[in-house]
Amino acid sequence: MGGACTLILFGSRRQHGGTNCTRTVTPGTDPGRSAGLEGGAASRPAYNANMLALRTHESIDDIDAGAWNALTADDNPFVSHAFLAGLERTGCIRAAFGWRAQHLTLHDGEALVGAAPLYVKGNSHGEYVFDWAWADAWERAGGDYYPKFLCAVPYSPVTGPRLLTGKGPDAGRHRATLAAALRELTDQAGLSSVHVDFLREDEAGAFDDTWLARSDWQFQWRNTDGWRGFQDFLDALTHKRRNAIRRERTQVVEADVECEFRSGGSLDDAEWRRMHHLYTHTFDEKGNTPTLTLDFFRHLGAAFPARSHVAFARRENEVIAGALFLSSDDTLYGRYWGAREQVPGLHFELCYYQGIEHCLRHGLQRFEPGAQGLHKLARGFLPTRTHSRHYIADAGFRAAIRTSLQREAALLDARGVELLAHSPFAQRDASPQ
Repeated sequence: MGGACTLILFGSRRQHGGTNCTRTVTPGTDPGRSAGLEGGAASRPAYNANMLALRTHESIDDIDAGAWNALTADDNPFVSHAFLAGLERTGCIRAAFGWRAQHLTLHDGEALVGAAPLYVKGNSHGEYVFDWAWADAWERAGGDYYPKFLCAVPYSPVTGPRLLTGKGPDAGRHRATLAAALRELTDQAGLSSVHVDFLREDEAGAFDDTWLARSDWQFQWRNTDGWRGFQDFLDALTHKRRNAIRRERTQVVEADVECEFRSGGSLDDAEWRRMHHLYTHTFDEKGNTPTLTLDFFRHLGAAFPARSHVAFARRENEVIAGALFLSSDDTLYGRYWGAREQVPGLHFELCYYQGIEHCLRHGLQRFEPGAQGLHKLARGFLPTRTHSRHYIADAGFRAAIRTSLQREAALLDARGVELLAHSPFAQRDASPQ
């Protein structure tokens, strides 16, 4: 163990929870009730035959990449060590943007048996699970909602594992230990809350009743009917929607625009520069801050040559628009798009139809094109539930939010039924996914 145990917040340092901090948890006990984080010199070993050790890290590069990736349990690229390290190394994670890494790890002796991507947040930007109203109410009551903890992937509204424990027989117990440690770390640091966003449904059992459950709808495409080509997909739609999509694709062709779907490893530096310029241009137009750097885009091509993708639209060999994607073995993830001129139907072509065609060519069963966007429904993307968990340190405020979320959940269920009433498919399961 190192020296003093310090959690670095924005502009201050608080005891408990900094780089290489270690606390001990006795297996089989409630981790939330066991000994606190140790400070100063260790009075006993960090681990013995009956102990697990929890540590926090201010950089994911302090954690062995192979050990981290072995815990992810699938090939979701967003929780990979390379993706998260790339964000940190290329200047995307910084205090000026409201992010500071504080990753949590669980050790059994020298072996890494659990981990969670954890950040201290100075705002709620780049999260996509909206708690602005909670922050406003907290601060109107005289408290400081920020900083808070966030267990998630920065800037990525993508469902995936958040409590990384692999697939071994102790995976469930280790998930529960990580969840309890997040709660206890929040209390000890004196923060308002900790939020675990876009977790997988099978992780929900790790969270006890002190955590608040929340869900939302995303629009996602799934090939549940064994389609082999785009025409098979079109044939499954209603006549109205089938013709509308054909018209949109025809508009792009008639504008003399050609589209291509490329792997990131095939792009040269000039093409990555062009994609990044399109991304920043679109963010600037909307008055938002483009937080991903050119070096991060380059990193995606180098670290994920077959898992990163760009769809380019060209007119007379000049790039006029682009869309960025990542993929796993069975899922395509749409992330960012940008254009330097407006062409009817081009946004839908690059962001949706090119992606669907890629899925059909390569046997991917799922396409997640990102957060929000009711217009996705008409183009074959059905409402799919996403999940988050929230621990609010103040018991009274937690109770008030719990009541609010119960009302929100009822409205959300009704919204799902309403959305499916407008499904573009001629015949399909009439329940939200």
